[in-house]
Amino acid sequence: MADNDREQIYKDFNEAVNMPPAEIEKFLDTAESKRVGWKGEDGQGEGESVGHASGRRIVAIKRTKKADLTDDDYAHMKKVVGYVHRHMAQGGPEEDKEHSNWRYSLMNWGHDPLKP
Repeated sequence: MADNDREQIYKDFNEAVNMPPAEIEKFLDTAESKRVGWKGEDGQGEGESVGHASGRRIVAIKRTKKADLTDDDYAHMKKVVGYVHRHMAQGGPEEDKEHSNWRYSLMNWGHDPLKP
């Protein structure tokens, strides 16, 4: 991966992930976090959702020195940016965004849409 690609991904990731690691970890421990997201092959399975697992990976990436990030880390960072941008474009529900599955899903990915 070219250095200029890494720089852009790093910048985009840090703009998309607007929650600090400790805040993400705290949210990942909530029932709301564990309730939302795609689980299993059909999305209706049991266990940890894709977004919840991503949140744990985001925390690890955020706590890693930039010089120590791997190509796999950058690939995940790019995936996070794409997810956040797609779901923000959906706009969420008209009413009660604060308590919506849309917001909770984004927060699993490190982005709280209610933050300025």
